[in-house]
Formats: sequence, C-alpha cells, structure tokens
Amino acid sequence: MIGLQWGDEAKGKLVDLFAADQDIVVRYQGGANAGHTVVVGDKVYKLHHLPSGIVHPHAVAIVGPGVVTNPKTIIGELDSLTSQGVSYQGRLWLSDRSHVVMPWHVLEDQLTDRLSGKDNHIGTTMRGIGPCYRDKVGRSHAIRLGDLSRPEFPRRVEEIVAVKNQMLRSMDPGSAWEPLNAAEITEQYLGYTKILAPMIRETTQWLLDALEAGKRVLFEGAQGALLDIDHGTFPFVTSSNSSGVGICGGSGVPPMWIDKVVGVVKAYSTRVGGGPMATELDNEIGQRIRERGREYGTTTGRPRRCGYLDLVALRYTARLSGVSSLAVMMLDVLSGFDKLEVATAYRIGDEVLERFPSHADDLKQVQPVYETLPGWKEEITTARRWEDLPPNAQAYVRRISAAVGKPVEWVSVGPDRSQTIHLPLK
Repeated sequence: MIGLQWGDEAKGKLVDLFAADQDIVVRYQGGANAGHTVVVGDKVYKLHHLPSGIVHPHAVAIVGPGVVTNPKTIIGELDSLTSQGVSYQGRLWLSDRSHVVMPWHVLEDQLTDRLSGKDNHIGTTMRGIGPCYRDKVGRSHAIRLGDLSRPEFPRRVEEIVAVKNQMLRSMDPGSAWEPLNAAEITEQYLGYTKILAPMIRETTQWLLDALEAGKRVLFEGAQGALLDIDHGTFPFVTSSNSSGVGICGGSGVPPMWIDKVVGVVKAYSTRVGGGPMATELDNEIGQRIRERGREYGTTTGRPRRCGYLDLVALRYTARLSGVSSLAVMMLDVLSGFDKLEVATAYRIGDEVLERFPSHADDLKQVQPVYETLPGWKEEITTARRWEDLPPNAQAYVRRISAAVGKPVEWVSVGPDRSQTIHLPLK
C-alpha cells in the first residue's frame, strides 16, 4: 500500500480495510514523522509508528528494520490503544535491527531547522528522523533496538554523547544550553527497554518463514512516493525510500513475494513543509479544499498546502512504485465545485514537459498545463456503489485511471470504513 503523492493520502484507512484479510501487516520505513488515522465507527485511532492494521485483533503487526523508532512514542501509542480497548499482546514485533531515535537526534533536527536559510527550509517535523537515518548510514554513532538490552549500551551512550555535545555546541556556539547527560539518557532508555523488550525480536527471517508458510502479508508505506529520498523532490524529501522501491530494503522481503501494489492517491494534491508543488493554490479555492478536507497534519497539526490534482507527478510515482491498481481517496472533498482542473503536462518557457523533472529547481519553474473537467454539486458521502456517484464524479475518476494507465479499484467518499466503494477489477 503506497502513497503516490507527498503523503497524507489517507493510506491508514485503506490499510485498515485490507488488513481484515491479512495475517501480517508490516510497516517498513519512516518514523514518528508519519501520521495515519483510522476511523471505526465512533473510534478514531491516530498512529505514528505502529502499522494501521494493529486495530484488527487477528493481525500480527511488524515494525521492520527500515523504520527508525522512538521508544517513548511507541509506548505512548500502545497506552492509547489499550485505553481504546485494543490488545496488542503477542502480536506486535519490533525489529531488533530498527535504529533508535535518541535525544541528540531531536536536538540536531531542531538546530538544523532553525539555522537553515529560507531557501533551504525543508519543513522537517523536528522529531529526529533525518539525523537518526544519517547516523544509521554513518554507523559510528548508531544505536539499534537490539542494542538497548546489551551490557555495553551504557558505554555506547557515554561515547556518543561526548561527541554529540561537541557537535551541537559547534552548531550553535552562542546559545546557552544544557549538555546532554549520558547517565540520564541511559536510565531513561533502559526504562523504555523494560516495557518493550518482550516485543523486540528478529523479524526478517520470521517474515520469510511466514511467507513460505503461505501467510498473507500487507506492507504499509509511510509518507508518499514524491518524498522518496532518492526519487522524490530532493532535498525536500523524507529520509527513507517512501516509494514502492523501499519495500524490500525496509522489510527484508525480496520482490518475488509481492504480487499486488495498490497506489493510494488523494483526489487533489496536498503537501506539508517546503519544496515545489506545481499545482498549489494559494487562494480561496485552496483554502476551500483545506477546510473541506480537514487538511491539517496528523503529526504536526500544520496546515497542508492544497491544490489541483497533478497527473504528471501521479504517472511518475505510479510507475516508480509498480502499482497494480489505484485507490482514489477523499473524492467527497471536491463536491460543490463547478469545475475542476487537473494538470496533464508542465510548461517551462516554450517547452512542454510530460515527464516529472528530476531536479527541484526545474519543478519550481514549471507552469501546469491544465485540463478542465466538469464538477458536481451533489454530496457523495452516502454513496456506497459506483452507480451512486454523479456522472461527473465518475468521469473524474475515469480520467485519473486513463492518465495513469491503471484501473481504479477503490474510491473513498469519507473517513469511515463503510464510506469506501470497491470496483472489482475485470
């Protein structure tokens, strides 16, 4: 299940629907910078680390080695689930290979964001995700979940804190701040370990065993393909492979086991943080979409930038992620518009581009080439069949399918499980 835009495509709802028929749900990349919301009746579950499928009592939930984990955040989510009557005992496994977000990562994130110039402002959630991934690749100062219970953990923290204090001081020499205390950090994380230790285990071979035994597995992406560290709008991206290409590396499962990829797309475009967005509408139309769609971040609460659907970007990310079919989400937000625009190409000067640019500076310069589609006045939140949708809403969905070259299998007309229309593939 892959988001094909800049995240926030309502993947959590669709994962929740699919998880009903799955044995295992795997979160394979990202960290607490993700925010997935699942609505079941009058209950709302807001998840950042844990797979959305955990609300299903039969499903085993895996946090894979490609995820960077914040133990405190995980414990908070577990407490929230318990208070809402969800039991996770014996069916939540955290990979011992997953890297841990430490206090110095959060401080480094905050300092980097504050000291970055306006043109280089990425819009991080400041939860330490990027610095943790940086240490993972650098190796010398990395800590994995499996390290927390090792006898050498206190010494590792002490060694790393000595280096990090010097680094943080050099980043902001004029500021008065309290140096990190290795003993306090060690005590804090050993406390987290006592709670999480029963859930920390080797997951890669366990998953391979499960697949060989015929178990059904759903891989749940976080963020969206346009935020992929290698293939997105760099440097305004996340720190992991958030497109379909990240599934194998983040879970340890080779591609031979993946037989279906659902690309999740919002019926319009949104983005949080910095970076170019060709179809952004900084006007009353964009604000109308924002208010109707409640477009405020699950993780940060920040208002999302809103605009018309970008079919150029969507064609690119669907190919990049190898999608089999599409899920068009939040179609109900577009009810009431007389007309709708969709970007079918870009223009830079006299040149028309039909492919998504690889450089953010080029994307900043493009002007979208729009195709106008008729809107619909009817509210569609009560639609439960394809035939219940107004003809113009059906035409809008068909235009998305034609542009991407893949069938639309799901259409969402509201946040609840029941507000989802399934279109059986022929």
